[in-house]
Amino acid sequence: MPGARPSGRPALPPVRLHSDAELARDALATPLLSRAVRLARWAGPDTRVGAGGDLVEEQLPAAARALDLPDDEDGAADASEAWRIAVDTGLVEIEEESEDGEAGEAGEDGDEGREEGGAVTAGGNLPLITGGGPQDVLALWQDALEAVVSDAIAPLLDELSDVLGPDGEIDFDALDWDPEAESEFLEGVLGNLYLLTASEGGAGEGPVPLPALAASVIVPDDMSEPTDDVLEQVSEAMMRLDDQFRLLEPIGLVEYQPVDEALMAEEDAETRGAEGASSAADDEDVSRYGLVKLTPLGLYGVRARLLEAGAVAPALGDLADKGADALLDGVAYYPEESARAETLQWLDLRAPAAAAGALLDAARGTDRGAPLRRLHCQQALALVGADAEPAVRAVLDDRELGGLARVWLAERGATDVPPPPESMIFWLAVDTIAAQLDAEGDLEELQGLVEGLVGRHSGFFDAAWRVDHPATADVLEAMGRLHGDKRTAKEARKAAFKARSRRP
Repeated sequence: MPGARPSGRPALPPVRLHSDAELARDALATPLLSRAVRLARWAGPDTRVGAGGDLVEEQLPAAARALDLPDDEDGAADASEAWRIAVDTGLVEIEEESEDGEAGEAGEDGDEGREEGGAVTAGGNLPLITGGGPQDVLALWQDALEAVVSDAIAPLLDELSDVLGPDGEIDFDALDWDPEAESEFLEGVLGNLYLLTASEGGAGEGPVPLPALAASVIVPDDMSEPTDDVLEQVSEAMMRLDDQFRLLEPIGLVEYQPVDEALMAEEDAETRGAEGASSAADDEDVSRYGLVKLTPLGLYGVRARLLEAGAVAPALGDLADKGADALLDGVAYYPEESARAETLQWLDLRAPAAAAGALLDAARGTDRGAPLRRLHCQQALALVGADAEPAVRAVLDDRELGGLARVWLAERGATDVPPPPESMIFWLAVDTIAAQLDAEGDLEELQGLVEGLVGRHSGFFDAAWRVDHPATADVLEAMGRLHGDKRTAKEARKAAFKARSRRP
């Protein structure tokens, strides 16, 4: 799954999650967990289970009726699946009877050869459904999700039937199944779906075509045109994902429109793969190849799994109770709208004047991230409004913040601002470009900034290379790359050389 870039920047954009209360209600409403809860309440001392804890076959019709499911094979299968979730999440407990007839905990010294298990009782987690908080419910749902994910990566039934031994046992040595590879594949798919959902300009609220999602984990990034072999792999991955998303939908992770079965009959695998991978976006019938999107609950669930795996997966509001330094560092690489939303949440918890002072204090520094912190400090101060003015005026003489303060005051029409010394003008110019370079913003906008600065100040480079800023040489080098005039670009490179030469 996506984690963090080597530079420490989050590889995943921040997501806006629903409240825990909303997510908990969604979790309880999912078909699979809600059925598991109903079966846990239905079960009693007369409920019969096998040695593995599954309901015996004779109990399945009654369980299906308790869930208002049809009295057929599908109803029995759905009831059996819901029961397994009830067991896996601790909504029910099964005590195996020992050989002397006394009950003991399931799995401890139990006789695996026994046809039936022991007594069924209400599990310790069942009271949490009505008496626990939202986080308790979400923890139960997360346990249920993990059980379903395990089922999703398990071999298909037809694969198992091919490797049954004469005694009916599965010959795992003959089974072509790599659990680690299967898990890694599904984790990669869910990670990419999360990224597409979270990214500004990505899928957002819309569904993702299944061929595009399969291709995102199969087709190498540096492959301009997929080969026939790769397209066949994409097709096979689509069919596997079709099975997996059908399993993951009832637990509420995704909304899924399956692959059209008629389409599967119409076309061979190679054709499906080629059309899906190369022209899914333009195909009027793309929905026939399957469409998938994460639900709000699914977004929460995949993020929790990403965090468990050690990924950097921020959510809006994470920084609201942190200090100003954590806020400015945290939003450094957020998309603009997300940075604004996070900052507003942070400001809502603080008095405006105190918040402005804290932001300015946190913006100081000569480390590599400092220019970008100052840029976001200025943007945050704009959200504070007039209440920030006393704190801003207090730093007018500050070498690092004085230029920022003057810009802020000028934008509000202040006329009693002392003019900055020339050294501050050039220090601010270097600091501003350094911030923009680190933010990796729009190239044309940055080029315009560079050419504008040089055009407004005659002899810019004669003064700029002397600026005592840690990023001076790097900024001048970048200006040499960005400036459209060759002669000016050459002057910038010369100035960068001088700046490096003066370093101790």
